[in-house]
Amino acid sequence: MMSNLPFEPEFEQAYKELASTLENSTLFQKKPEYRKALQVVSVPERVIQFRVVWEDDKGQVQINRGYRVQFNSALGPYKGGLRFHPSVNLSILKFLGFEQIFKNALTGLNMGGGKGGSDFDPKGKSDNEIRRFCVSFMSELCKHIGADTDVPAGDIGVTGREVGFMFGQYKKIRNQWEGVLTGKGGSWGGSLIRPEATGYGVVYYTEHMIKHATGGKESFAGKRVAISGSGNVAQYAALKVIELGGSVVSLSDSQGALVLKGEEGSFTPEEINTIAAIKVERKQISELATQAAFASKFKYIPGARPWTNIAGRIDVALPSATQNEVSGDEAKALIAAGCKFIAEGSNMGSTQEAIDIFEAHRDANPGAAAIWYAPGKAANAGGVAVSGLEMAQNSARVNWTREEVDSRLKNIMEDCFNNGLATAKEYVTPAEGVLPSLVAGSNIAGFTKVAEAMKDHGDWW
Repeated sequence: MMSNLPFEPEFEQAYKELASTLENSTLFQKKPEYRKALQVVSVPERVIQFRVVWEDDKGQVQINRGYRVQFNSALGPYKGGLRFHPSVNLSILKFLGFEQIFKNALTGLNMGGGKGGSDFDPKGKSDNEIRRFCVSFMSELCKHIGADTDVPAGDIGVTGREVGFMFGQYKKIRNQWEGVLTGKGGSWGGSLIRPEATGYGVVYYTEHMIKHATGGKESFAGKRVAISGSGNVAQYAALKVIELGGSVVSLSDSQGALVLKGEEGSFTPEEINTIAAIKVERKQISELATQAAFASKFKYIPGARPWTNIAGRIDVALPSATQNEVSGDEAKALIAAGCKFIAEGSNMGSTQEAIDIFEAHRDANPGAAAIWYAPGKAANAGGVAVSGLEMAQNSARVNWTREEVDSRLKNIMEDCFNNGLATAKEYVTPAEGVLPSLVAGSNIAGFTKVAEAMKDHGDWW
């Protein structure tokens, strides 16, 4: 099927990862009709592409491309972020939207899957330039979204500031105050825990992995945790790891990695907050590397990812930057460093070669905790889960406490883990002593839920 499509490498990778999982399970043996469902679900219901014309601070007209991929609405309104980054193209957005379908299904909330964005680069732009771009972008996008149709959120390059600019323009044009965007400000419809949700969620998910694999004997306490990225996901994952007794040994950005010099110690909450502050200013972590407080404790490696540059053992790896950030060689390096648990805070953070290596080592350590890998569609579902909770609060015109949202997030991540685990046991029976495949379990659980809803709607039969 994929051979008839334009060259879309990221989307093809996401499709093949799901399709191969389904083929290698007993799903199609038990339910051969699901092959047709796979064909249908892999084609977006709608792809919207438009131009975005805006004026920079010099009075010059600039042009960018805007997109919204409304991939699947079987379970509810399209739901997925908006990404503003020069790398944005249709292949990347289709891959992200395709993953979003099944990720949203795993949360148990009534949300379909979609993704959108623009090749606009917020870095180096003034607040007024970003505002003018967002106004122009939403002037077109507002024709295609709504609280019961499509509810975008933030993603790379889209923070609460951008969400605010877009929400204001939507409200002016449509003359409606509704929960059309999530990630809103706390004083005007946003949910507590939303900025933290993806980072917290991946840690909560990994905590269940650790406890299950060790029979409840271990937790994050005492674990050395390698994290990539330094945006919201990485920051809050790092803070939660520290809160649970683990040590964070690395962070990174698109320009390089910051890692501990020795085999002892950890980033502190204060150091993570310092990194968060420079990220708000859209600066690079390299600017901290020469400061005495950082230079004495950390090593900065330009142009590198952290996985092969950490001294000592690594117990847990949380890729939290972008897609394909763990290669096959880096997967081998993590295993050699003693890593037992890998969970993606980013979407499709590992290449297919890396996934194959992780999966092949689920039984590589007899008598010890096997190497266990969790894909982003399961492990990083916390962000969209709390976006769904924000939608619920907006619909009811209520605000839940921080404790209530966090409790619901914990329950969703536990259900997400248990669902994937149980589904893997049903459709991919592991050898004795081998941990079930969370890749297979999560893929099959998300896919079958969406496929059944589509069948009920007459989308395939």
